Amino acid sequence: MEQKVKNRWLIALAAVGIHISIGSVYAWSVFTKPIQQQFGWDLAEIQLAFSIAILFLGLSAAFLGHYVEKHGPRKAGILASLFFGAGIVGSGLAINLGSLPLLYVFYGVLGGIGLGVGYITPVSTLVKWFPDRRGLATGLAIMGFGFASMVASPIMNFLINSVGIANTFFILGIIYFVVMISSAQYLAPPPKGWVPAGFSADAAEGKKQIKKDLCQLTANEAVKTRRFYLLWLMLFINVTCGIAVISVASPMAQEMVGMSVATAALMVGLNGLFNGGGRIGWASLSDYIGRPNTYTAFFVIQAVLFFLLPNMTNPILFMVAMFIIMTCYGGGFASIPAYIGDLFGTKQLGAIHGYILTAWAAAGLAGPIFAAWVRNTTQSYTGTMTVFAAMFVVALVISLVIRIDLKKLQEEAKRKENSVELAS
Repeated sequence: MEQKVKNRWLIALAAVGIHISIGSVYAWSVFTKPIQQQFGWDLAEIQLAFSIAILFLGLSAAFLGHYVEKHGPRKAGILASLFFGAGIVGSGLAINLGSLPLLYVFYGVLGGIGLGVGYITPVSTLVKWFPDRRGLATGLAIMGFGFASMVASPIMNFLINSVGIANTFFILGIIYFVVMISSAQYLAPPPKGWVPAGFSADAAEGKKQIKKDLCQLTANEAVKTRRFYLLWLMLFINVTCGIAVISVASPMAQEMVGMSVATAALMVGLNGLFNGGGRIGWASLSDYIGRPNTYTAFFVIQAVLFFLLPNMTNPILFMVAMFIIMTCYGGGFASIPAYIGDLFGTKQLGAIHGYILTAWAAAGLAGPIFAAWVRNTTQSYTGTMTVFAAMFVVALVISLVIRIDLKKLQEEAKRKENSVELAS
């Protein structure tokens, strides 16, 4: 009996369901003031719950990437639902008990583990379902993560004012659990040897060029290559500078271009829109211009903009520059899974993606601390922007060096192909 093949667009929708749930972590700032008012805890202590969640996102993505590959996306999705749902519901319990350590355990540790597994699970599956549009597919899911805070923030705000902080966590925890576990049920890898309808015919007629994976490495083989660390550094620099700017966007706009508090708040809100839009836009574009060109473009654009930012006096120009930076920040996340597929194949993409995401965990901790340190040392945001511009020049060099490895891989793959043809 022929196996019924699932609809790959519904797989993409299921991926968005998971990512739009876990992406709500980016709306954590909505809770900080109400929690501070209720308990009088220090703002930095409350913010630490978010930092722990991002740290455990990276750690769980790295350590549980092999679980995703071994047990499949459905089981991994269920695991993510259980951890994330328990983390959010447990946060409500922590608020009821007035316990900050419990908030760290539930929101930071359990929620963070759910985040990490939930983030890599649908992405590795989507890359296998969309051999013709890797960038678009991963961009769709990761766009959900970027847009989530825009969707979640007003809902959280309304619930906190209506039913209180603890009940907001209880309601959201149950909703996220239901959405995630329902989405996980449809996730599955494609049957072996599957390609999209008409894909082979288009390739045969020359309408579509099939880009074969240059190699098929396991995660443990991938970490022994130079290109793995080059990719890790590229993501680390992109995220460090992006997160640092996000964390100080409002005060920086007020100080550097004299933006009003209300305008700066509007800019911060719109940043989320461009962050999400950049994920789908850049990732889709990478299918046409290639991942190496996409990352080189990120670093050229940002090196120039970070260098120009301190000299900008016009608030509108400043906002436009910030929005472009946000698209590059989001696009960097969304294009990474497809780049991993190009460089290492899809054999253990989830596990390799998990290892690469430790760059996000490291950057999540380093970015805001680094921005605050440079700001205090130089007494202005100008110094911070100049340092970031220099970091992007380093990233630009790395994006060019990785092409050398890519060229060697292509030549090696061609040699193997030729030797197989000669043998046959």
